[in-house]
Amino acid sequence: MHEELNQFVRNDVWELVPRLENVHVIGTKWISKNKTDEDGEIIRNKSRLVAQGYTQVEGVNFDESFTLVARLKSIRILMSIACTMNFKLYQMDVKCAFLNGYLNEEVFAEQPKGF
Repeated sequence: MHEELNQFVRNDVWELVPRLENVHVIGTKWISKNKTDEDGEIIRNKSRLVAQGYTQVEGVNFDESFTLVARLKSIRILMSIACTMNFKLYQMDVKCAFLNGYLNEEVFAEQPKGF
């Protein structure tokens, strides 16, 4: 958990401020997962801090939402090109990824419990 919060600090993602009145604050919660190696042995526990987006109201807190996901069709195309061209494909685990986007509005998220 500390590693996840340190990534936020290193990437200048947020700034801790006192809770303001009359401001909608989005809650947060921890999601934990066991990471395993190729033999199925647990090698580490990973925690992610996620926003409780279900507390937001469309039209009040946001107008649009986006999610970036890889489509299965794109992965199949990549794999077929790699097979045809004899490329080697490797899998990697990204510890922390942030989009380089800028918000025009201020968003307030609740500090995780216990921190």
